[in-house]
Amino acid sequence: MNTVSSSVPYVTEVPLPAAGPRWRTAAARLVTGSVNVAAGLILPLLLLALWQYAVEQHWLAEQILPPPALVWQSLLELWDSGDLTANLAISLQRLGWSLLIGGGAGFVLGVVMGVSRTVQAYVYPSFQLVAQFPVIGWVPLLIIFAGIGEALKVAAIAIAVVVPVAVNTFDAIRSIPRSLLEVGAVYRFTFGQTVRRLVLPAASSGIFSGLRQGVMQAWLTLVFVELLASSEGIGYLMVWGRQLLQLDIVVVGMLVIGAVGVALDRLLAWGEARLHGWQRRAY
Repeated sequence: MNTVSSSVPYVTEVPLPAAGPRWRTAAARLVTGSVNVAAGLILPLLLLALWQYAVEQHWLAEQILPPPALVWQSLLELWDSGDLTANLAISLQRLGWSLLIGGGAGFVLGVVMGVSRTVQAYVYPSFQLVAQFPVIGWVPLLIIFAGIGEALKVAAIAIAVVVPVAVNTFDAIRSIPRSLLEVGAVYRFTFGQTVRRLVLPAASSGIFSGLRQGVMQAWLTLVFVELLASSEGIGYLMVWGRQLLQLDIVVVGMLVIGAVGVALDRLLAWGEARLHGWQRRAY
């Protein structure tokens, strides 16, 4: 009796390579981050060394170029006395109110213009014209209506936030495929459902990018407004140091402004990374 051999060849199973341990990935990220931080510190350390050398060589008078040790001492004294933290808290409070008002208005305006073609046709041309005005051009008009008090500062900073948030939100919504919005029309979504279930997940990256730009614009405008007319805040602290001819206080204010700006940018970058994960899950 003849036996018929099977024509199916024997296939050997190749084992998949085991995934590397997580600690290696974490270690690699730690090394990469450390190298990036070290590279970023090279230029500031060189500038600090040049600053110290210029002071030792008396290139400029101490009243014009205070030594780094004096700036550090002034920073500690302002921190211990509470002047630095109190003025910084006031500035951050102004920033928060301005972001809430300006960011909210810019977001609503961008969403409405992006979703409704009718509103876009009537409002967007005028918005483009108004958006060309710099913040400093609004200050004289705001002084007439709001005076030189707290309302002036919050209003000026809020105006600086509205434009980048509204423009980026509008552009992000316009980049959404029309077929995706037509899905909402097929399911008869209300305006709120369309925004919540279609627009926000699809345009969240662009909206957050506008918010990030708005925060940076708000921080820069805040310092400008406080330098212009204020009796408290981190900008006023710099004006106070200039009036006393204590430039070490001015340098302290500059360093604090830079440090807070970097911290805000890093915080927003972390939030943007988390947002990408939410955007993937939203669909």
